[in-house]
Amino acid sequence: MPGAWSDPGRGYGPAMAELHDLTALEQAAAIGSREVSSLELVEHYLHRIDHHHELGAFLTVTGDEARAAAAAADRAVQDRAARDGGATGLPPLHGVPIAIKDLTSTAGVRTTFGSAVYADFVPEHDDDVVGFLRAAGTISVGKTNVPEFGLPCYTENRLTRPAVTPHDTSRLAGGSSGGAAAAVAAGLLPFAHGTDGGGSIRIPASVCGLVGLKTSRGRVSRGPLGSDPLGLSVHGPLARTAADAAALLDAMAVTVLSEPGFATDTGSGTFLSSTLKAAEDPNRNRRLRIGRTLDTPVPEITVDPVVLRAYEATSELLSELGHEVVDLSLPAPDGLMEAFLSCWAALTHGTPLPEGVEGLLMPLTVHLLERGRSITGPQLIEDFATIQSAARDLVRRTLPFDAVLTPALAMTPRPLDYFTGDGDPAADFARQVSFTPWTAQANMTGQPAINIPLQWTPDGLPIGMQFVGRPGDERTLLALCAELELAQPWAGHRPPAWDRPEAAVRPVRGV
Repeated sequence: MPGAWSDPGRGYGPAMAELHDLTALEQAAAIGSREVSSLELVEHYLHRIDHHHELGAFLTVTGDEARAAAAAADRAVQDRAARDGGATGLPPLHGVPIAIKDLTSTAGVRTTFGSAVYADFVPEHDDDVVGFLRAAGTISVGKTNVPEFGLPCYTENRLTRPAVTPHDTSRLAGGSSGGAAAAVAAGLLPFAHGTDGGGSIRIPASVCGLVGLKTSRGRVSRGPLGSDPLGLSVHGPLARTAADAAALLDAMAVTVLSEPGFATDTGSGTFLSSTLKAAEDPNRNRRLRIGRTLDTPVPEITVDPVVLRAYEATSELLSELGHEVVDLSLPAPDGLMEAFLSCWAALTHGTPLPEGVEGLLMPLTVHLLERGRSITGPQLIEDFATIQSAARDLVRRTLPFDAVLTPALAMTPRPLDYFTGDGDPAADFARQVSFTPWTAQANMTGQPAINIPLQWTPDGLPIGMQFVGRPGDERTLLALCAELELAQPWAGHRPPAWDRPEAAVRPVRGV
């Protein structure tokens, strides 16, 4: 389609030459106008997935199922056109490819949770969000790579190769939504589903140069089985643009009144409409009061100087755009991080494990299971109380601000063996905490938080900036993301894999 897709405002260059150059919303529009078929898109992405195994992005690819769904989607477009002359009435993301993170159950599709223990597990039910995405018209091409049970902040397991960032394949893609982020950043998907229990969307979004939104607690259903009593983990979108992230959030955010809690909204209309308004005329956007802080519940961390420079550059950009940027003292209560890590280890026991499978588990999983067994019921209740009390205090102190800025991570993307190289899972876990000192706090408070890929090192590595919003206020974060996307576009930062679909690596098991 040479010359068919021109949008210089996005920084994509004079013309779109490949289908994966289109945003998800552009793909949906092209399907609705019959300029492109869903089947063409599915085949295009399956080809790219098949030629980029080096990224470790997928655990399972469902090509036949995706082709059948795409053919049905195209028939629906044709039927509408024959009856009404257009594609009105079809779901908003009709026919657009996506993939589901492999911590999320999908009926009839192998769902491993990143563990050799579940290598051949095929659930009989969908998690609610899978049905929501299907109802919105998206077509899943498979299950993206995750670490075992989503426990670490990198994506490595016994089932396939580690997920790596397409910007430097000698470095990890982050986790636990690492496969999803690698796929979107490399143009293997237009956007992807992720989950976030301690930073698992924002960490890989930062490492891979994407928009990654951790939603408010209760915004997206964790049903029907969700087993996280603290409500740390949420579903959310990974995308290349603010508008695509908003559209995917609209698809996920279906109110389910039987959920233990659900987020109230701070505005009207769709998340996409709010985001597009912000992008259409950023000069009309409300000027925000933004707190900024390097305070963290993790003691004695070292922040890479390049990350500090990126943080300062972001603060300067916000001021130039007319926002009020205020230094914020936000010390965490004593014992907060210890309580969180204690609960994290205890929650490791939330996934049923048959007896005698310890030899199939990753060393970190074994370490956390052992740590979790030592936590008594009274201690766990005390840790829950510590987190909830601290969360209330942290929310109260941030309410005067429309958003709070921190770096997403304390370091640039880490080399492949950075966490596991010495074989010591306790040291591995300590390195993870130092790498991700800011992300878990929003999971404890339940606030929405977004990674925005604003800053980059001179050699092309992304450095994400995190903005934490008021409870229930994803709209402000997405509007700010849209404004910053226009002010300092990131679409031109494309990894080598973007333009090299011919790269061939021998397939691995399960792909």
